[in-house]
Amino acid sequence: MPNIAVLDMAGKEVGSVELSDAIFGIEPNTVVMHQMVVNYLANNRQGTQSALTRTEVSGGGRKPWKQKGTGHARQGSTRAPQWTHGGVVFAPKPRSYRFTVNKKVKRLAMKSAFSSKLKDSQLVVVDAVKLDEYKTKTIAAMLNAIGADKKALIVLPEVDAKVISSARNIPGVKTAQVNTLNVYDIMNADKLVIVKDAISKIEEVYA
Repeated sequence: MPNIAVLDMAGKEVGSVELSDAIFGIEPNTVVMHQMVVNYLANNRQGTQSALTRTEVSGGGRKPWKQKGTGHARQGSTRAPQWTHGGVVFAPKPRSYRFTVNKKVKRLAMKSAFSSKLKDSQLVVVDAVKLDEYKTKTIAAMLNAIGADKKALIVLPEVDAKVISSARNIPGVKTAQVNTLNVYDIMNADKLVIVKDAISKIEEVYA
């Protein structure tokens, strides 16, 4: 089992914790991680783009000139795509980009993401993150002390309004609970900061 140091909010080592081989010690599968990232981004697309086809543009009901004898090319409407103010060919319409991924693929992707972060030394375990008041400066100081002062994802064992609100003001920093984690956020962060109590919950969910 991989062993990792546990730090306090000041960046001092206060112990260590053993991580599950089944979650943090597998060979990362980049194919399924990529698939889950594409799935996350696709599911977030609004798909609300829209343009008018030739049947939806106002006007153009009358034939602009007679079919033969004018010297012009034959035309049936001034709202055909080749005309100025005409409709759009294959105009985009509101649609959903959502697609589903197999549950086993999701689990493998999450395990691969966790293992990848540990393998690349981008995983930090913190003993606890506790605030007596809403204080962004305290969270910023903690991240700086543990070497996660750039893009960081803080994984909490449960919802903590003070920590979530305090971290929200720091550019590049996100918070999540075990049940809201996704591969995109994990891989997008330079450092994955996990509170010690959340590790047991992660191992319980993904074991």
